[in-house]
Amino acid sequence: MTTKNYVIGIDYGTDSVRTIIVDAFNGEEMASAVKAYPRWATGKFCDPAKDQYRQHPLDYIEAMEYSVKEALSIAGKEVTNKIGGISFDTTGSTPVLVNENGIPLSLTSGFEENPNAMFVLWKDHTAIKEASEINKLAKRWDIDFAQYEGGIYSSEWVWAKMLHVLRTDENIRNSSYSWVEHCDWMPALLTGILKPEEVYRSRCAAGHKAMWFAGWDGLPSEEFLTALDPILSGYRSKLYEKTFTSDYKVGYLNNEWATRLGLSTEVAVGVGGFDCHFGAVGGEVTPNVLARAIGTSTCDIMVASYDQIGDKLIAGICGQVDGSVIPGYIGLEAGQSAFGDIYAWFKNVVAWPLEQILAKSVLIEPELREKLIAETIDQIIPVISAEAVLIPIEESTIIAVDWMNGRRTPDATQEVTGSITGLKLGSTAPRIFRALVEATAFGSKAIVERFAREGVEIKEIIGLGGVAKKSPFVMQTLADVLNMPIKVAKTEQTCAFGAAMFASVVAGIYSKVEDAQQSMGKGFDKEYIPIAENVERYAQIYNKYLKIGSFTEKEL
Repeated sequence: MTTKNYVIGIDYGTDSVRTIIVDAFNGEEMASAVKAYPRWATGKFCDPAKDQYRQHPLDYIEAMEYSVKEALSIAGKEVTNKIGGISFDTTGSTPVLVNENGIPLSLTSGFEENPNAMFVLWKDHTAIKEASEINKLAKRWDIDFAQYEGGIYSSEWVWAKMLHVLRTDENIRNSSYSWVEHCDWMPALLTGILKPEEVYRSRCAAGHKAMWFAGWDGLPSEEFLTALDPILSGYRSKLYEKTFTSDYKVGYLNNEWATRLGLSTEVAVGVGGFDCHFGAVGGEVTPNVLARAIGTSTCDIMVASYDQIGDKLIAGICGQVDGSVIPGYIGLEAGQSAFGDIYAWFKNVVAWPLEQILAKSVLIEPELREKLIAETIDQIIPVISAEAVLIPIEESTIIAVDWMNGRRTPDATQEVTGSITGLKLGSTAPRIFRALVEATAFGSKAIVERFAREGVEIKEIIGLGGVAKKSPFVMQTLADVLNMPIKVAKTEQTCAFGAAMFASVVAGIYSKVEDAQQSMGKGFDKEYIPIAENVERYAQIYNKYLKIGSFTEKEL
């Protein structure tokens, strides 16, 4: 067995990047470090009113370099000398247009401040029109290229986003050569394998977001893409036919990055993947277990055997892809476009007077005023949650629908909007918040019901991520609504841990990721059991949720 027994898992989230260093022999976390994206933190390059969310590649580079070096300094030289591998997970679909050398256009002269030259974050919904066009064309084409992505292509996914940017910006259009996903660009950057035709493309990203399928020789045909828009002419030939599961090695750290990070050029770099898929691995997902990464949004991941899926097409989910989670199994993805983001939105609504009125008050000294505002905002959700949990379910006259950021599953569409009904003069902030929590649970139930309707058996549910670890109120509500026990993974950073598990495979420590899961997995630290009387009450409210959702989708 190799003496290089330490590995690095790097997890790119929406707001920050986290690096963890793990002993691959026993799963012990040796060090971790987090760094927020400096430009993103100020709101640069984003326009929420237009659903535009862009991130500069320098944010990714600078934050990654800082977090890796910080984690290595904490771990110490002895650990640093025994690092065997690095793997990345990122949000997705988060693509960027690049030049012929694989450099994002925002890193080239003239495009440094152009949002269209930057990575288009997963939650950017500027491409709703393009997604609709893709769906209409796919349905009348001789091959439905969206059939393995739940049958509906989303504006959150790569072809819609890239087409929208190319249509929007002539200068970008004239300078772009190809595109690359964030999870593919990071390993490419660290190994120096950057040319678009040479980049190792993630099976996870390609299958779930780019309509890649081995059965039709990779990506949608040139004829399909040019029928969609002649702007896309030639892009297919500058992309890829072959994809790689995340147990493949891209190469080794090149001299530049080995020096910058203080590591050896013998450190193996693995094929990247999406955060939720790696999170499921880090949370020890097994067949017929639904792993729910619950954060700003949710991503629901399962693995199923080839025999179980067969020729079945699972309608309305976010894809079924061979090897996208664990090689040797079909990976299934679903999710909600907003979960924790809905709670954050409500907090911002409640905090509006603090930020717009109290912040301008001359009655309080500036330093004290800022501390008071920060303390109050920080306590809004905990205090409201404590009050909301005391409200009897039978008093829940308010019903909300959780589509504030569109709907990812079942049946993706970013054209729908959220709603809140049943408001009265006695409706308080805690009562509204409780309805929002119930709405996110009802949205979760719609996903579970879709899997069941399509013949996919769910034997167990695992909760992953921040909300699962931090909010007993939300998790108990979820267990009651789903009428299923939910185990919460002990590992707090399951996405980064999943990346570390894959890094241990590309470093040669394990031959397959299931072995890494067994040795490195930390198990579970809590389980939420449904409360029988709550299950019955929520079943009645859920039926109202479905009716209100159907009405708003059809009429509003």
